[in-house]
Formats: sequence, structure tokens, C-alpha cells
Amino acid sequence: MSEFGDLKAVYFNTSLKRQSGESHTQLLLNASAGILEKNGVAVTNVHMLDHQIPPGVYPDMKAHGWAADDWPQIWEIVLAADILVVGTPLWLGEESSLCRMLIERLYGMSGELNDKGQSIFYGKVGGCVVTGNEDGVKHAAMTIGYALSHLGVTIPPQADCGWIGEAGPGPSYGDETEDGGRVGFENEFTQRNTTIMSWNLMHMARMLKAAGALPNEGNDRRAWKAGARFGYENPEYRG
Repeated sequence: MSEFGDLKAVYFNTSLKRQSGESHTQLLLNASAGILEKNGVAVTNVHMLDHQIPPGVYPDMKAHGWAADDWPQIWEIVLAADILVVGTPLWLGEESSLCRMLIERLYGMSGELNDKGQSIFYGKVGGCVVTGNEDGVKHAAMTIGYALSHLGVTIPPQADCGWIGEAGPGPSYGDETEDGGRVGFENEFTQRNTTIMSWNLMHMARMLKAAGALPNEGNDRRAWKAGARFGYENPEYRG
């Protein structure tokens, strides 16, 4: 087993393309996932539109009027993963509607706790991949990174990568060029950031797993009592 051979990663593609094979975002997700796989990490790809996942902020939306909800099965993949990567295209400078829905469904699990009384997301690391033909890579990365961090996911340094073409209509990432090349594949900025992100995800996941994730001193929700202020009034905290 390699240094990273016991790690698992899930890559979410929130493209609006019905088939993942038509998605430009999937191509850049593959570039990152390929680095992890070469180092022994088990990768699962989830194309959101392959599944019936309605909007909502509850673990199972069938209990809230929806006829079908595949999220409980997808959640089992997330639960088992050490690394969580969200991929999105840009539309009007923002992440896709499916990306927002994914974040909302993840948020719907925020009440779940691990056996230390912490957020169920503690011990996981996260990053994001963004593609498009307009400005917004860093803006979308900021939004996604904050959302994951707020849930309890650890964000390593430089945990985002992306590619954008010239402003306005034009080729997308991975489109074939007249000389037989692929748009964006030789872009140094994109290649560098994709590589750094991928390795930092593995390094941070390795460190957290080796350490048994984060200590629960000061962040055990079960130890919190109503009326406590910053832990000082709660004898179960050692502030």
C-alpha cells in the first residue's frame, strides 16, 4: 500500500451537461483525480445529473414531499471519503445551480455528529475545480471553500484550481484545436494549481488520518449546555 493507499476521495461534477462525457468540468476533475489515483487513492466520481437529487436541506427529501431522492446513497459515499472535491462550471460569474444544491444537501447533514461529538465533516479535507469562459474562478472557489469549511471540512493551502478562456463566447476547456491539441491542457497556471491542489489534499488527508482527525477538546457539541458563554461557564470545557 502506498503512503496514500488507504485514502478515499469523492469528486462531484455539478455541470449542467446531462452526460458527464460531455462536460468540460469533468476533464479538469479527471486531471486532479488522476494524480490521486496514481498515488493509490480510491476515487469515486459523482455526476449530479446522473441521480435524482431534489433541492432541500434535509437528509432525505422523500420525507418532505419528494417522490424520489438518491441523496441518502450519495451521502454514504461522502461519509466514507477522506477527500471531497466539488467541480463546477461558471455561469454569470457564479457556480452552477447544481453546485449550490449540492452545498445545500451537504448542509442538510450538518446536524450529524461523529463519535467525538464533532461535526460529521471533521477529518475530511476539501477542494474545488472551476471551469468556464468568463471571470469568476476565484469567486466561486471562495464561496465553495467557505461553505465546506463552515460545515467542518478542512481546507488545505491552495485547494482550488480552474481554467477560463477569453471573455465571451469561445472554446471551452478540453475542446479540440485545429492542430489536434486540447484547449487549456497546456496552460501552466491551470496545470500548476491542479497539481498543487491535488497533492495538498492528499497530504492534509494523510496528516489528519494519522492524527485521528481533530481533537475534540473545546469542540464537542454534546458537552455544550444552553446558556454557556465561550465555554467558560461549562465545567466540561477547560477554556
